[in-house]
Amino acid sequence: MKNNENASLSVIRILIITIIMIIALGITVFGFNTDINNVKIIFANNYEIEVLTTKTKVADILEESHIVILPEENVVPNLESEISENKTITITTVSENGKEVVKLAEEKTQVTLEQLLGNYSPIIEKIVVEEEIIPYETITKNVSENEETTNKVLQDGKDGLKEVTYKIKYQNDIEIERTVISEKIIKEVEDKIVQIQERENSTTTSRGKVERTVKVGTSATAKALSAKVQGIEPTVKTINTSAYCSCASCCGKTNGITASGAKATAWYTVAAGKGYPLGTIIYIPSLSNKPNGGWFVVQDRGGAISNNKLDIFCSTHSQALQFGRKNLECYIYVL
Repeated sequence: MKNNENASLSVIRILIITIIMIIALGITVFGFNTDINNVKIIFANNYEIEVLTTKTKVADILEESHIVILPEENVVPNLESEISENKTITITTVSENGKEVVKLAEEKTQVTLEQLLGNYSPIIEKIVVEEEIIPYETITKNVSENEETTNKVLQDGKDGLKEVTYKIKYQNDIEIERTVISEKIIKEVEDKIVQIQERENSTTTSRGKVERTVKVGTSATAKALSAKVQGIEPTVKTINTSAYCSCASCCGKTNGITASGAKATAWYTVAAGKGYPLGTIIYIPSLSNKPNGGWFVVQDRGGAISNNKLDIFCSTHSQALQFGRKNLECYIYVL
């Protein structure tokens, strides 16, 4: 009886060992029949990882590696594709250019190849060093006690010079962004010092011992603006002045609407830097022969307009070109 029991136990042991060997052999065969891929995943920040996987679909490989694709990211090959022969998955961030192409395709039924290539053009950054003029200011002195020296220039003004380093972005050889990196003064500015005497048929605004003379002009606009600044002491500065119009070549504001919301008016509207609040009145003596008698109002801004520059609105592009760029003495009234 005992011998029979021992025999039964031996048979059971043999069966168990046989089953274990069959299972192990099956796992080994399965391993040999399943390809294990070494896949490289490259992220948008150029960080790389390698994963071992038996998956072949891109979406499955990323899910297995716990990698979530964000809405602004793109995957090559796409998520539904099988892994390519190079065993590489690249994740990139969709650029603004790519978004523009999608937007263009959504808005238009027909998109030309030239339009698509234009939006996909790379953005190139360059470091550019430029020399810029620092316009001098005009300082006036009271001569009421010594009329013999009236209107005498005591010191000629001399523009300064500075070296400005910009980081400029270009697309299709067109400048799209400019950022100042550093500035270095090369030549110090020397202010112009003059003595001005009150003239007949002129309006003189003064405070303290400083006198400045301006012409009222005959136009209704000139009279209204000069009356508005009565009693206000102007700041006299020499400012680098140019002109613009509403065409696309000048500013792209084909509707002629200024930053203040008002319609631009020729020989009245000027674009100035943020140092001059909208509504600031500026009198330019050398332009007193213009329609508004040399009186202007700050109504506009501009990307290239600094506190040392003014842009005068003209009715035509040819007028703006003819005006050019010049340093003009300006009487600035901040209301």
